[in-house]
Amino acid sequence: AKGESVAIVESDKADMDVEAFDEGILATIVVPEGGMTGVGNAIAYLVDQESEMEAAKAQAGSAPQAAAPAPAPAPEATSPAAATTEAAPAQTEAKAAAPAQAAVVSSPVVATAAAAPQPRADGRIIASPLAKVRAKELGVDLAIVGGSGPNGRITESDVERVAFGGTTGMASAVGLQEAQPMPVLPSSPTTTPPAATAPVSSIEQDPELPARGSVEKFTTLQAAVSKNMIASMEVPEFYVQTVISTDKLDEMYKALKPKGIAMSPLLAKAVGLALAKHPVMYASCPDGNSIKYNEHVNVAVAVAMPDGGLITPVLADADANDVTDLASSWKDLLGRARSKQLKPEEYSSGTFTISNLGMFGVDAFKPILPPGTAAIMSVGASKPTVVAGDDGSMKVEKQMTVGLAADHRIVYGAHAAEFLRDLKEIIENPVQLLV
Repeated sequence: AKGESVAIVESDKADMDVEAFDEGILATIVVPEGGMTGVGNAIAYLVDQESEMEAAKAQAGSAPQAAAPAPAPAPEATSPAAATTEAAPAQTEAKAAAPAQAAVVSSPVVATAAAAPQPRADGRIIASPLAKVRAKELGVDLAIVGGSGPNGRITESDVERVAFGGTTGMASAVGLQEAQPMPVLPSSPTTTPPAATAPVSSIEQDPELPARGSVEKFTTLQAAVSKNMIASMEVPEFYVQTVISTDKLDEMYKALKPKGIAMSPLLAKAVGLALAKHPVMYASCPDGNSIKYNEHVNVAVAVAMPDGGLITPVLADADANDVTDLASSWKDLLGRARSKQLKPEEYSSGTFTISNLGMFGVDAFKPILPPGTAAIMSVGASKPTVVAGDDGSMKVEKQMTVGLAADHRIVYGAHAAEFLRDLKEIIENPVQLLV
């Protein structure tokens, strides 16, 4: 039916339901589950009547096909090997729904026995449209079904296994073992000893950790991060840092936390106010020969994803919006970021980035500049520190180290130092965050 979800497409930053554009009959599937295709290519064909199905299949068959994940090869006698697949984009005409971005291809890992389906690490339930329909027909709760598809996606066969086999398919642990060589039988009564068998570790591995010796192909998100990091290395960067007292900011945070205001919106607001005074710090160098001054102070905040990689939800117009609005936006963005439901403009429109590892106890670090921006700021942990006063007295105050990586083509040392000076003044006198 028109508007019915027919597939889930996984891009580098989001999972998207693809809906049927028209009513009709599903004649053939061009891109199999787990396959990869290019933007705008057909993934399936719909027809109006059954008599048109053969023509649609012929049309689909005459075009290059997207590659499907290759089955895992049988283990050799010596040791298992990892199988990888590469998917080629399909060049087909599209009447049916076309994905917004390329879908991911999983890489199966060979073990001595078939790996049992695993629940997703982030607890989300991702199921194919056919699996959802089949689960409803059979009365199966998808929450108890282990998915065998890419990234833990539940397939129709997973649902049927639970319905008819009585097992959820949830595995407690998956590990690799070395294949055992066949014993050698003596041809005559001799004292020849039997062949030695490979040792098997008796250590029980945490099921949340990757299997030892395994190889995992990048997810689309990890691949995108890798590509951006390589691009960042082509930009001449420099680093500066300063120490900021956080006593007053911490007091403000304790007072605002019961109202639902987190630390990230407070930091974003402080950064937004400082950036407004230094346009070059949220500019960009698009061609290596010019400076593009951006219209909006959009502060992106790096967030680690449960299944690898990171994403940068954007707090738009951080200089103009008040802390309450930023906190409300942040709560919404963070929830949808972790479930990969952000819109492209909600993670790709940042003009300055904050990376905060202070929550993990990290004192200081050098961030890597995202492509297309002038600077990124690192935030370390706030810790009690003994400080000497101007009069020689000693006191204890909480301090954090803030670092800055900047594009030296357009940002110079004085620019970075002046920005950090103003940011320090704002954070150490945070009442202006509420004005």
